[in-house]
Amino acid sequence: MILQGRSLLTWLDFSAEEIQYLLDFAQQLKTESKNGKLYQRFSGKTIALLFEKRSTRTRCSFETAFGEEGGHPVFLSTQDIHLGEKESIEDTARVFGRMFNAIQFRGYKQETAEILAKYSGVPVYNGLTDDFHPTQALADIMTLEENFGSVQDKLLCYVGDGRNNVARSLMVICSKLGINFTIITPASLNPDWKLIETCTPLSVESGAKIRISDNIDEVKGAHAIYTDVWVSMGEEDKRAERLALLSPYQVNQALMDKTGLKDSIFLHCLPAVKGEEVSADVIDGPQSRAWDQAENRKHTIKAIMLATLE
Repeated sequence: MILQGRSLLTWLDFSAEEIQYLLDFAQQLKTESKNGKLYQRFSGKTIALLFEKRSTRTRCSFETAFGEEGGHPVFLSTQDIHLGEKESIEDTARVFGRMFNAIQFRGYKQETAEILAKYSGVPVYNGLTDDFHPTQALADIMTLEENFGSVQDKLLCYVGDGRNNVARSLMVICSKLGINFTIITPASLNPDWKLIETCTPLSVESGAKIRISDNIDEVKGAHAIYTDVWVSMGEEDKRAERLALLSPYQVNQALMDKTGLKDSIFLHCLPAVKGEEVSADVIDGPQSRAWDQAENRKHTIKAIMLATLE
């Protein structure tokens, strides 16, 4: 499958077949890594890593994946360059396109990632924006596959802030791949209708059942329960309000037991605030796959970069 030169801004731009190809490729790369096989497929290549927001897993995944393949990652924060200040984003993109083979952007506006992709002429990877977190979603589905094999017709329940970038990205990728997906959230935190309307025909085509509910009993039959922090970066002033609103939606053992399945698993994109969105006994317990997810960020990101640069 030819993906060379493609940017990843959202999974809306990729077909189900292309996404599955990347998932299969990531599993191959993980096997290579476990067997100690290292290659130099990025030898002589460079990538600009632009970060407006702090990161642990995204930065480490991109840097180690690119470096292990012999490439040179260059980390740049807003303290290092003029990203939209003094110099336009368009001009920064034009310069980077002449110096780097690819760009990763992690920040606030989805529009910034789109401008970088439009004006740089090289692949741009969305490491997180307020709207989408596509590299995280791919690692999430890889983790589901490792636990359940085929993920079609499996039920993934996201419990918490239904508007955030992780929930939105999961809705898109599940709609594409035929994975049943339920967002359980207070009505005031429902995902926007525009995204729901976009995903509806995709889910009809794939056979995925997409639901939005405020009832935590909807986790019955869920193969996986997923949550994220209640207060996203940039929304710290809403902390007290969010804790009051979302406290009934904490993922604890009682909620995990509501699935009625012995093999149901817990997922979290991390970092986690133990005692808020998830209890410590769940995220540190036998049903948790949060650490597998964290590792899979690296393998899926490497697959994306190799597929689009090689």
